[in-house]
Amino acid sequence: MSIRLLLADDQALVRGALAALLDLERDLEVVAEVASGDAVVPAVLEHRPDVALLDVEMPGLDGIAATAQVRAAAADVRVLIVTTFGRPGYLRRALQAGASGFVVKDTPASQLADAVRRVHAGLRVVDPGLATDSLVAGESPLTVRETEVLQAARDGSSAAAIAARLFLSEGTVRNHLSAAIGKTGATNRAEAVLTADGNGWL
Repeated sequence: MSIRLLLADDQALVRGALAALLDLERDLEVVAEVASGDAVVPAVLEHRPDVALLDVEMPGLDGIAATAQVRAAAADVRVLIVTTFGRPGYLRRALQAGASGFVVKDTPASQLADAVRRVHAGLRVVDPGLATDSLVAGESPLTVRETEVLQAARDGSSAAAIAARLFLSEGTVRNHLSAAIGKTGATNRAEAVLTADGNGWL
């Protein structure tokens, strides 16, 4: 009996390569491919895969939010995050969202196939280097609101623009930005965004 797989990655070449590699394995079968986070749950409900392999950074919904939705909509489907971005904060957030595994895209094909089998068997699979980095980096020091404000500041928006977007006062936005700058050890908000992004906290 084949293990049925769903692949979600916005890069068609990567998705195609992954599908081709996994289809070479006798016991694995790719039954669906999608290019955005928004398409994951509908495809899961339609194709009923055993394991969903999700990228983190996708248009619409990111892979971590999609993981939480998959777990809520189809609790029997396991999620394995396969990403270019081996950020410790991503690992922690993915596991909190219900992912069973987290590996990076340069994992050899045989190891990826093995990770799929282990996740399907109910085991947890985590890239060992990332697991260590995650322990060293620790949890995000930012509150939910500080995280939202920093995410909104990513594009260089003014405090007034961020305030309008998040339905906050400008003073509140400045306070959250100031707190986030302090907690990330940055000297300005651009640096705070870079630090938080680099750790996978955003």
